[in-house]
Amino acid sequence: MTSRLPSLLTTWDFRPEVMLVLALSGLFFVSGWLRLQRRGRLRLASGWRLISYLSGLIVLSLALLSAIDVFGQRLFFMHMIQHALMIMIAPPLLLLANPFPFMVWGVPGARRVSAWLLGRAAPFRNVLCLSTRPAIVGLAFVTVLWGWHDPNAYNTALRLRWVHDLEHLTFFGTALLLWWHAIGAGPRLHPRASTMMRIVGLLATAGANMIPGVVIALAPTPLYTYYVEAPRTWGLTVMQDQVLSGLIMWIPGTMMYLSAAVILILRMLARSETGLKYHSSQPAPLPARAG
Repeated sequence: MTSRLPSLLTTWDFRPEVMLVLALSGLFFVSGWLRLQRRGRLRLASGWRLISYLSGLIVLSLALLSAIDVFGQRLFFMHMIQHALMIMIAPPLLLLANPFPFMVWGVPGARRVSAWLLGRAAPFRNVLCLSTRPAIVGLAFVTVLWGWHDPNAYNTALRLRWVHDLEHLTFFGTALLLWWHAIGAGPRLHPRASTMMRIVGLLATAGANMIPGVVIALAPTPLYTYYVEAPRTWGLTVMQDQVLSGLIMWIPGTMMYLSAAVILILRMLARSETGLKYHSSQPAPLPARAG
């Protein structure tokens, strides 16, 4: 492993368009965060939100610009790690920061545009509400996840850069929408889902993620001809690489959704316990006087 560490640390794919988007995203968020801080919105513009958002951008940078992206062209398991970072790590980190109000205050002209597009009677808001309902978002996420793991689609994405970029955009976009509902970040266009419904959604997503992981890990032959033809590296055979990739998607990947569901369950139980303590501490009502 020590012989591979220098290549992991020094191999980067500095794509200017990706770096620009990530840099602007960080700049606008920090700008909005500072403006809200100066306005005294300290509870909203808290330090942990800033750390969460910037951590999400760092994770995206590692997924798209580091050796993970470069070696993903030769090693299936590195490509799987890249997808896990883009789908299961970066989106929740970004959305836990509740970035919408910060972007509204940080992007020039965004307050005016957002009021026009997302006002109560705005047609765009109505279309957005209809197209981003939880059931539609869940179906879109599963369709994208399973669709890109079809051997023909997967091989094409690895051979053509623009198809690979499209794969990443659809993975990240549908994952953002999925975690947007699970976390409840702004803008809140739909009635807030109950904690139980969000738990059910996360458990369903965990199952949908586990299925292709199991299929890949247990497949008796190579599923993706691209990796059969690609030069082998790090001493892994095609089948060893494929089994490792399936296990990454199956176990740690599924655990991300299960962990989020467990956190929601614990929060729900804590609220229930607080409510019981509150009611038990209230004095009993006096009996009604006869007559």
